[in-house]
Amino acid sequence: MILERTAFLFPGQGSQYVGMGYDLYQRYAKVRERYTQANDIVGFNIAEKCFNGTEEEINQTYITQPAIFVHSYILFELLKEIDIFPELTAGHSLGEYTALTAAGCLDFVEALRLVKLRGELMQNASDYQKGTMAAIIGLDNEPVESICREASQEGIVGIANYNSPGQIVISGSLNGVQLAMQLANEKGAKRVVELKVSGAFHSPLMDPALKTFNEELQKLEFKKPSIEFFSNVTGSIVTEPDELKQLLAKQLSSPVLWMQTIQKMHKTGVSVYFEVGPGNVLTGLLRRINRELSATTVNSLQQFLKLKGNN
Repeated sequence: MILERTAFLFPGQGSQYVGMGYDLYQRYAKVRERYTQANDIVGFNIAEKCFNGTEEEINQTYITQPAIFVHSYILFELLKEIDIFPELTAGHSLGEYTALTAAGCLDFVEALRLVKLRGELMQNASDYQKGTMAAIIGLDNEPVESICREASQEGIVGIANYNSPGQIVISGSLNGVQLAMQLANEKGAKRVVELKVSGAFHSPLMDPALKTFNEELQKLEFKKPSIEFFSNVTGSIVTEPDELKQLLAKQLSSPVLWMQTIQKMHKTGVSVYFEVGPGNVLTGLLRRINRELSATTVNSLQQFLKLKGNN
């Protein structure tokens, strides 16, 4: 069944943790089969990295991205089996690939191959030119945009994520971001936190990844979404396969318009939200965007079984 205007939200990098998915792996043979399939596609033991790896390992972009995608997609498949389906979907950055797969644009194998390549290219771009990211809490969009323009005298820096009112992530070169952090503190930000990431995602420092990634995108045949799909780059519904490809490439170095996405989803009458995948970051952002909204977090066996029992 499709619940009344139900949206699935899929998380991106930053939601990973050591041990994610292990409870599902122990319980279901079909989950173990998915991980075995994923191991062959990515070329390393992704289950071992997720369940027994170190925090340092799982935070490496080329591992993080397929790990989160696989975990999120497995949970999506389990929800389908108990007749919980989305009518709309979106994913935060990397999560967009799970959202596209949930919308029927790609199958699991195609999407995971693309995610693997994306992670490797972004890792290479990060190694080539060091960068960082920081969250700025307590300032509105315009002051942060002005700070980034001012800090650009020291290096590349710009908005990476419009997450929620008063929570914006910036990204760029080490010097540019550090100056922007200093300016944000001086201009009254409540908190300024440098993020534990391995590169300057959603910034021009990702441009070295674009050519190869776009070439691979063009080789794939995307299907039209079977449900409403919201793009990170536009914050609105996109339906045409060619446009989806263009926006996925553009997303590497463009801001994630998450706040705008949720606001537009809400205007379409969405009343039920599920965050499907590791962590609960998007559930927290949902409440900050609109206090009337809440999400059901589905990131573990326990949460899945609770839904199964209620359904």
